[in-house]
Amino acid sequence: MTDERFGDDLLPAIRRLPACSGVVFRHYHLAPKARRDLFRQVGKICRQRGHMLILAGSERVALRWHADGFHGRHGVARSTMLRSAPVHDHAELREALRNNANLLFISPLFKTASHAGGKVLGRLAFNALAHQRGTAMVIALGGMTRQRANSLKRQNIHGWAAIDAFRKTVL
Repeated sequence: MTDERFGDDLLPAIRRLPACSGVVFRHYHLAPKARRDLFRQVGKICRQRGHMLILAGSERVALRWHADGFHGRHGVARSTMLRSAPVHDHAELREALRNNANLLFISPLFKTASHAGGKVLGRLAFNALAHQRGTAMVIALGGMTRQRANSLKRQNIHGWAAIDAFRKTVL
């Protein structure tokens, strides 16, 4: 997950990801042209490293920008493009499945800087949501590290995502 907290370390952090990882490009704070320019730079690295690149935003823009998929909460997918959605509770899970999401970013599993002081799901609530995923794949998010990901039941998750874990070290 990209975030303005990366600062100048964004592109090096993406280069440090294990080959064939995925990147959800957010950077909502940027002006449209600056966001598109940074997306192109990220896309070049992603293609070189075999990473999947998902644009947080509309399907229409993701198609126009040649992303591999789009990430968002609302609207039914109209194309065969990969679609991911954030899930924080049962209502959002139902909406994501109704909107044909392929990937569910269920969060926050643990305490996280992105939602400092916010309520966390914990393992029980996370697993309850993950069990209701239908055919969608689950990505664990929120306070994730490699060690925490390895401690999760593999039948419940396809992978894990982070912001700060990738800012701090090579995983």
